[in-house]
Amino acid sequence: MKIRYLYSTILVLLLSAGIFSCSKKLDLKPQQNIDAATAIQTTDDLESAMIGCYSTLGNGALYGTNLNLLPELLANADYCTWRGTFTSFRQITNKTMTRENAEASRTWIRGYSAINSANTVLENLNIITNAAQKSKLEGEALWVRAIMHFELVRLYALPYDASLANNTQLGIPIVTKSTKNETDAFLKPARNTVSEVYAAVITDLTNAVTKLPVANGNRASKAVASGFLAKVYLQKGDFVNARSASNSAVANYKMNAAVLAAFTNKNTNESLFEVQQNDQNNAGTSNDGLATFYASLPGIGRADVRITASFLNSYPQNDLRRSEWYYVGTGARPGNNYCGKWQSFSQNIPVLRLSEILLIRAESNLRLGTSVGATPEVDLASVRNPVRTNLPSIVAPTLANILAERSLELAFEGFKIHELRRLKLSTGSLAYNDKILVFPIPQREIDANSSLTQNPGY
Repeated sequence: MKIRYLYSTILVLLLSAGIFSCSKKLDLKPQQNIDAATAIQTTDDLESAMIGCYSTLGNGALYGTNLNLLPELLANADYCTWRGTFTSFRQITNKTMTRENAEASRTWIRGYSAINSANTVLENLNIITNAAQKSKLEGEALWVRAIMHFELVRLYALPYDASLANNTQLGIPIVTKSTKNETDAFLKPARNTVSEVYAAVITDLTNAVTKLPVANGNRASKAVASGFLAKVYLQKGDFVNARSASNSAVANYKMNAAVLAAFTNKNTNESLFEVQQNDQNNAGTSNDGLATFYASLPGIGRADVRITASFLNSYPQNDLRRSEWYYVGTGARPGNNYCGKWQSFSQNIPVLRLSEILLIRAESNLRLGTSVGATPEVDLASVRNPVRTNLPSIVAPTLANILAERSLELAFEGFKIHELRRLKLSTGSLAYNDKILVFPIPQREIDANSSLTQNPGY
């Protein structure tokens, strides 16, 4: 990767977070000469740097747009179409990406920027004398580093295959040291294997669970880290550990009675983690943001993502999710079907919801023939029931029932290509492991780092 870019990025993040106190104004060096190695000097500096990590996660290149939208466009067959003018998104939808694709580039760069910021926090924990605060910040930074490596390896590498003895296919570079100076900026890390990346992610998340508090406001907590750990294990096909992690994550959360509540209200009992947005601070209102691309309402949205009739018809006719989550557009492109989960520029973005965790536990228990925490029937009924969905609960559900429910419940939340890959299902005529479905390593990174190997086809 182009670590010189990361060096400048961490400085920008730290400066924008306001970590320099007013009393030191006369001692400041020119901005272009500030050394990241000395930028963090106080506990407040470190807290501000951690807030900067969360801000980066909400950027349009990450959970603000791309980590939701790109997995949906990659697996768009019989699901959705792209009708927008942005070439980069059209290339992803049409599977004609080049090594200069703008979305592949900015997601890689921002992902590693978040990792670099997390590493900066981890390397400066000695500043903190309060044990609880130190543990909390360490857990948060480990969580950020883990989920970014996880999201990147799922997009820029062939999928983890549980049937393989060793997943030695090229993954992404594992970066556990921050870029603090010019010497660091010229390091050239190579790509680790997919197996190594997953192992590093699991280690970081496991440690994060032990460090994070049970309650942490709208930031990462034990349950949030456990929930992401369940996602990682599920993607690996490790159902024993997915069952355990999901069971640890469900406490203190409750499904909303209304299916739209998690998307029209902020930080409901159903949401484990959300990107916090408001009218002044959001991923975008014209060229970025989920409402920008998904919505087709008067004054809101470009109506770029159109939902296919075949997918809409996969919902039972009287399913409230069909009527509440989808609508016929009246805005930029009236008369087509659009997803109603994303209708406001200022709405929070749920990244981890209880329904996902319950379905992970239900699937894991069913596959293993167990009922840890609850039976698969009870967990599925928490998601699909007469009050919430207007559908009857399923008695003695099968694996097919649970997988179908995942498809309906988690649609247009960044799951589609990852779900097809773990289940080894095709999208259109493309197999789950087709090289065309793997993002290119940005060409600028290849040019700057001779140790990086480009993905096949680019």
